[in-house]
Amino acid sequence: MEKKVITNFVHPDIEQYSEIHTSEESEMMAKLNRWTHVKMVRPRMLSGAYQGKLLEMISTMVQPTNVLEIGAYVGYSAICLAKGLKEGGKVHTIEVDEELEDIILKAVSDAELDDKICLHMGNALEVLPTINQVFDLVFIDADKINYPNYYEMVLPMVRKGGFIMLDNILWSGKVVYPQPKGDKETAVLKELNDFIQNDSRVENILLPIRDGLMLCRKL
Repeated sequence: MEKKVITNFVHPDIEQYSEIHTSEESEMMAKLNRWTHVKMVRPRMLSGAYQGKLLEMISTMVQPTNVLEIGAYVGYSAICLAKGLKEGGKVHTIEVDEELEDIILKAVSDAELDDKICLHMGNALEVLPTINQVFDLVFIDADKINYPNYYEMVLPMVRKGGFIMLDNILWSGKVVYPQPKGDKETAVLKELNDFIQNDSRVENILLPIRDGLMLCRKL
């Protein structure tokens, strides 16, 4: 079967209607959103207003004390996750691209969340062992090849009943079809989806939102 790429998992009219009937992002977040689309090479990596609101809602429902994010990009999603923190809570976000450090710190400062978001620069596989925290909520949105490694590394760091979210898990729909030789990212994500589905340590639901969001609860 020929590989297919799906850009919309729901009808565009339904998607637009859903966005119209979702609370708007703040003025500051809208500026960050627009800046990212104007200045960054791959703005699609941004969570954006719709998914950002979902992250904020999930965080608000969980009321986490500690949140972990792997893959900060420009800081948009970390800010969304920070909005649901308990008093005194903190988001630990990890970013490997040194060129993004000042951008992230500015966004966090503009959001007045300097005391709630802790940025760790470096390779997440090396940074994670240095963070001695138990997490209520984890959001993974980084290099897909290492998704299985991130999943296994963070699961012991999550409290019982805590949540792990993995972004881009549908990978433009490519996980549904046989992938061509050499498409390692699709192969990794397909295997991980099957693994999580059969992992007795969690219960899970795959949401066809944007590029797919896997939500797992640790048992």
